[in-house]
Amino acid sequence: MRLSEIMRLRSMIEKAAASLSDDDALEAPELYPEWEVGKTYKADDRRRYGEKLYKCVQGHTSQADWTPDVVPALWTEVTPEGVIDVWKQPAGAHDAYKIGAKVHYPTMEDPIYINTVDNNIYAPDVYGWELAGGDGG
Repeated sequence: MRLSEIMRLRSMIEKAAASLSDDDALEAPELYPEWEVGKTYKADDRRRYGEKLYKCVQGHTSQADWTPDVVPALWTEVTPEGVIDVWKQPAGAHDAYKIGAKVHYPTMEDPIYINTVDNNIYAPDVYGWELAGGDGG
């Protein structure tokens, strides 16, 4: 197969991969390119970084110190639907917690809290959260 054919097929794969749900994307992260410095990314682009898959939160041109694992204002880790993560400090309105969001706090081994305030940026021990029932729901 010629290089031009390979490049054409890769482009088609990337277009098809963009339409996958997050759960399906996690089943085949190798469909997504590695994150790179100096690239322009738009919201909802997915990229691999390390062993994880990330989704772009807001468009930007990447820089060496803006890696997906350290800049939540630009990238969020793709996690399976139904997985309850540990609470993380929102970076802004784009990742503030919505009513009904569930988190473990302060660690994965600790209780689950349910958010009761829309666009909540506060930790569960500060404002707007209630302890979930014994089954986490």
